[in-house]
Amino acid sequence: MVNRHPAPITNFEFSPQAIAEAVRHGRLLSMEIEFSLRCNFRCPYCYVPQEDQLKNELSPAEIRDTILQAKSLGARKIIILGGEPSIYPHTLELIRFIRDEGLEVEMFTNGSGVTAPFARQLYDMQVRVVMKMNSFDAALQDQLSGHPGAHRIIHNALDYLKAAGYPSKDHFLAVSSIICRQNIAELPQMWQWLREQGIAPYFEVITPQSNARSNDWLYVEPMELERFFRQIADLDRRLFGQQWDIQPPLVGNKCMRHKFSCLVNAQGFVMPCVGVTIPLGNIRQQPLAQILAGSQVLKDLKDHRHTIKGACHECDRAEECYGCRGAAYQLTGDYLASDPLCWRNCNGNGNGNGSPAKL
Repeated sequence: MVNRHPAPITNFEFSPQAIAEAVRHGRLLSMEIEFSLRCNFRCPYCYVPQEDQLKNELSPAEIRDTILQAKSLGARKIIILGGEPSIYPHTLELIRFIRDEGLEVEMFTNGSGVTAPFARQLYDMQVRVVMKMNSFDAALQDQLSGHPGAHRIIHNALDYLKAAGYPSKDHFLAVSSIICRQNIAELPQMWQWLREQGIAPYFEVITPQSNARSNDWLYVEPMELERFFRQIADLDRRLFGQQWDIQPPLVGNKCMRHKFSCLVNAQGFVMPCVGVTIPLGNIRQQPLAQILAGSQVLKDLKDHRHTIKGACHECDRAEECYGCRGAAYQLTGDYLASDPLCWRNCNGNGNGNGSPAKL
């Protein structure tokens, strides 16, 4: 049965007015944070390092202090990344701390530590949960997770979350999927399946970094990505009455996070996001406010209409899109370069040079 009142696609972003105010006053609206980079999956597209590289991670006390600093800068939402948060031993106590401070919590998880009691606690604290799932096919899901049994783990976690009461009006549930050569044909079916259950689909183009650079078998050509985005947009309009413009790297949504957010990684380094891996400072040496205020990188990204270069600067969507800054940085070394994976830079619509880049 088709849900005629589907959840927003992601609802991860804020209003244009709120973003403009945050830029004007040098404030945050959200902060992404890694509690730990330890993970039991080995996804071939992921940036998480090997176990022997995981050293000197933030303590729970340091994480709490960082969250308070973000709150003082205006952050309304804390987004928990990993590693895998559900297997980190302090996740629930830190979520409770964040909620007690009056902040929203959003957690990306592969479901490994999501038991029935864990799911109920997430529900009770109104945590916005984003499950990672790339395929209905068990063998392919396991391959894309680098972990035997990943498909079973993910579906068990979804079952626990549904039993706890997800999704509902006040309990947001999404599924995050990367778009790759192996799953692109089934993703329209997955989009429809998620919509019909009131689960928000969060589909994104792979950021070409770390493991993804070594696994070019995942790669989808930009022009095929454009056709896929158009296919999903048409499906969403016809079946669910949802209207949106296509642009990378998120299906049905925009990524302008550098205007109002930042990442604090597990070692305390502050970066624009997981794709723009330029350390701006470390919260163990400087206050977060000082790091953000002193960053020329963030100033450039917030002023993207004047600083972005090439085809992205000339594109007719430049007011509300700057492509994927992570893709630009990882493939060119320049966080202000045009997005090499955007189809508009390959087909002439954005005055691009017609030269798609591979992972």
